[in-house]
Amino acid sequence: MSWFDVQIFTHALITLLVIMDPPGTIPVFLSLTGRKTKATRLRAARQAVLVSLGVITLFAIGGEAILSYLGIGIPALQGAGGLLLLLIALDLLTGRGMTEPEAVEDVNIALVPLGTPLLAGPGAIAATIVFVRQADEDSGSAGYLAVGAAIVAVHFILWLCLRYSGVVIRIIKDSGILLLAKIAGLLLAAIAVELIANSVKGFISG
Repeated sequence: MSWFDVQIFTHALITLLVIMDPPGTIPVFLSLTGRKTKATRLRAARQAVLVSLGVITLFAIGGEAILSYLGIGIPALQGAGGLLLLLIALDLLTGRGMTEPEAVEDVNIALVPLGTPLLAGPGAIAATIVFVRQADEDSGSAGYLAVGAAIVAVHFILWLCLRYSGVVIRIIKDSGILLLAKIAGLLLAAIAVELIANSVKGFISG
């Protein structure tokens, strides 16, 4: 179909699914919201996905222009995201900040670190910019539509994973949530170190 580039859609969808890893976000999500009420968890899931969708869409539309205007490269973006995730990982591993019931925290964790940089992280942003550039060179409007559809599809899958994460809570109980927090902290720390390492490699090669 000339109005829709299936190849770019498939490539973008698979790549973003691998990078954003919807099932892999469940342990982190539960470690941060597992002790909240169901309504709070659902709101956090919705807000996190909407924030991620907004950030990815923003960078899809004007990512190269934004980074160029600010003089920021992808390595700097990776380094900043890695440092932020490392701070969150340390909190999870040490148990700090997991028992604070304030409502404002519910909103904050949906924005940071769930919405960004966990979902809309440097990898997803960089991949989106690359796909938009590819669409511009190869397919024009059909490619743009394909990239946009892939972004929406990935975020719908993300929302489904977070929306029904409550099923996991009923199985693992409070002790399981605590264990998940430790595992999620370790995984986040590993992701953070990888981002920082890629940032250093990017600075050196650039």
